[in-house]
Amino acid sequence: MEGTLNETGRRAPIEMAPDEFRALGHRLVDTIADFMGTMPSGKVATGESPAQVRAALDSSKGLPQQGSEPGGLLDEASRFLFDHSLFIGHPRFMGFITSSPAPIGALADLLASSVNPNLGGWPLSPAATEIEAQTVRWIAELLGYPTDCGGLLVSGGNMANFVGFLAARRAKAPWDVRSAGAISPEGKRLCVYTSAETHTWVQKAADLFGLGTDAIRWIATDSRQRMEVGALRKAIETDRAKGEVPFLVVGTAGSVSTGAVDPLPALSAVCKEYGLWFHVDGAYGGFAAALPEELGCPPDLKGLSLADSVAIDPHKWLYAPLEAGCALVRDREVLRDTFSFHPPYYYMQEHAEEPEINYHEYGPQNSRGFRALKVWLALQQVGREGYVRMMADDIALAQRMSEFVREEADLEAFTSDLSIATFRYVPPDLDHGTDETEAYLNKLNAALVERIGTSGELFISNAVIDGKFLLRACIVNFRTSLADVRALPEIVLRLGRETDRDLRGAGL
Repeated sequence: MEGTLNETGRRAPIEMAPDEFRALGHRLVDTIADFMGTMPSGKVATGESPAQVRAALDSSKGLPQQGSEPGGLLDEASRFLFDHSLFIGHPRFMGFITSSPAPIGALADLLASSVNPNLGGWPLSPAATEIEAQTVRWIAELLGYPTDCGGLLVSGGNMANFVGFLAARRAKAPWDVRSAGAISPEGKRLCVYTSAETHTWVQKAADLFGLGTDAIRWIATDSRQRMEVGALRKAIETDRAKGEVPFLVVGTAGSVSTGAVDPLPALSAVCKEYGLWFHVDGAYGGFAAALPEELGCPPDLKGLSLADSVAIDPHKWLYAPLEAGCALVRDREVLRDTFSFHPPYYYMQEHAEEPEINYHEYGPQNSRGFRALKVWLALQQVGREGYVRMMADDIALAQRMSEFVREEADLEAFTSDLSIATFRYVPPDLDHGTDETEAYLNKLNAALVERIGTSGELFISNAVIDGKFLLRACIVNFRTSLADVRALPEIVLRLGRETDRDLRGAGL
């Protein structure tokens, strides 16, 4: 192999001259702009199987021994992604709670990765650190949360909730949990309280952070899938009587299935009464706290401001490209105490008059990418009023969708909360109310979700309420219009009849 080191410079194969970068960058931006212009009129997804996508990729191919020209690689990658992806930015993507990505966020990610600051420590990222700190304050302000809180950007809802969970464990365990672990020297166990509608992150947290999933107390919900405060109080008192250690209550601000919001002010009052940490999972619905009630903010959502910690996802209702989650903790010193260690190789010079932020002390990561830039720029491009209008539009569209569903005799509407609507297809000739019919409807609607997804006309997901398998449409998409919402019932009915015909024809 020919050497690449000499007195005039280094010839690294991954380097790119400015003129070449400029030319390739312009060409790629043109390609992306064309894609953004045509994508809304195409299919949401290709409906391909894993085998088909792997064949198109030639996934069995080994690692190349020699390099290739970057322009051709970018062209090939663009074609592959545009031809074989599900498009979350499509106006008829109404599936999981992942938003249509803001174009300024895509440009911000290019800028952020070009500078490539490491936000683990201020010396490695002075400008980026201050932008992240300002972004955290702006997010808190938008939510009505104290702006002097601690906080940082993380990958998403799971990590943001983990940060709150760990802060609670550190603050409320009556022993040194850092050295002794999650079980006290006397054998006492920590207990966490949450509703059956809480996202599965809480099981991961209990498992990963030493409590075990048996430490979770699943509190019953009411007919609107909201935690029952009386049942919470009873569970806490039962555990205390047994010598267990209640430490954390998790409230949900916008459940994944239906958009339900727990009675947050009442949960906060219970936590204050018993001395527990109050965490709110607002990954989806938390940003709706910025709205007035008349534009769709549930009254209980304002109770988010009472929480000790909050998880929130800008890559949901702030329309940031993935990844962008955010954890907020009311007492920033508790957050720092949870994560800060000082080995000798982490020497960071302190400036007493103007202390810098070293984010490795405030979260689980050391090396950290510049996630905040895309959120910071979008907040300035849109402003509070712009975000309020877009979120209110999403909620209004979901409500209209539910109205359109109710107008169809063969569609049964269930819930409409925040920007999520649930419903199912019910063939008119079935004998309603029997166990056999309910079992068939579950099978039918499960098959229908899959058929809708592979059709490319629409992308939705599912919810299960009281044992009923439902279709679920969620709008966190600034491209979705009234025309897209109006088209949904016809698509569901047409594909529902086809699915019913196929299932009954097969004797299922």
